[in-house]
Amino acid sequence: MSDRAPPKRLPPLNALRAFDAVARRGSILQAADELGVVRGAVRQQLNLLEAHFGVTLFDREGGRLVLTAKGRAFADSIGVAFGILARASVELSEGSRRTIRLGVPSAFAVWWLMPRAADLQAALGDVDIDIVPMATVEPLARRSDLEAVIMGGEYRPTRDITAIRFMEDEFGPVAMPDVADRLGLKAGVAALAGATALGSRSAPSLWNDWFAESGRAPVRFAGSREFEDLLLAIGAARSGLGVAIAPRTAVGDDLERGTLIAPYGFIRRPAGYSLSIRSSDTKDPALVRLADWLSKAGAE
Repeated sequence: MSDRAPPKRLPPLNALRAFDAVARRGSILQAADELGVVRGAVRQQLNLLEAHFGVTLFDREGGRLVLTAKGRAFADSIGVAFGILARASVELSEGSRRTIRLGVPSAFAVWWLMPRAADLQAALGDVDIDIVPMATVEPLARRSDLEAVIMGGEYRPTRDITAIRFMEDEFGPVAMPDVADRLGLKAGVAALAGATALGSRSAPSLWNDWFAESGRAPVRFAGSREFEDLLLAIGAARSGLGVAIAPRTAVGDDLERGTLIAPYGFIRRPAGYSLSIRSSDTKDPALVRLADWLSKAGAE
């Protein structure tokens, strides 16, 4: 007779759903709104889950919930599991047409992917593509509602996620020609000290990355404005509010029309763009076709 303990029963599904929502949203209030319940119900489910495992999943820091190391690992796995369940449910529906929900940074979607959407759909054939713009890009492990996410810049996937790099990119400061002339930007990077730096919360490190990658000493700007989305930061530069830091893919049309100029040119982003999919989906024919198309389009 074996002395091995029987496998522990699974926790309630509602507790897992509440945990997943809080882990993704970072807020009990936002999780409650998503699930359509009161905050007390979410707290109760989190307490139930921690009691079930006898493990602390969140640290309480000044009224905020922060995932512990074990909580983060569990959240990644739960995200993958819910993604598999969602896709299985779709496939089980008779006569339903396969749809890939693809999360894409908003600026990348508008200026690079959408102009190529018809070509992408043709490559996917009978598989529909649902492009989901993301003002703040979240890793796939935190988005059980998506099948894949396009990530820009430095990205280290979790063990359950496979990242497929498909395109390099460059980034640099851009401004309206008259703003660049007024500030004397073409005379040198030091002239940026008189500028208002425009950035976004969706890509908060771009300015620091540009100074580091270009080998130039950081400049103390006269002012700074941070927008929710890179699209808004670029729009602010287009209206003359200051100098934005942007990937070249997001401002290509503006550069061609002369709406914006890049006084210092562009430097290559070390990581470029990658398609992240769940490691369990690496042989999925539809996702393989998506990855192949991105690689070909990115190479062009």
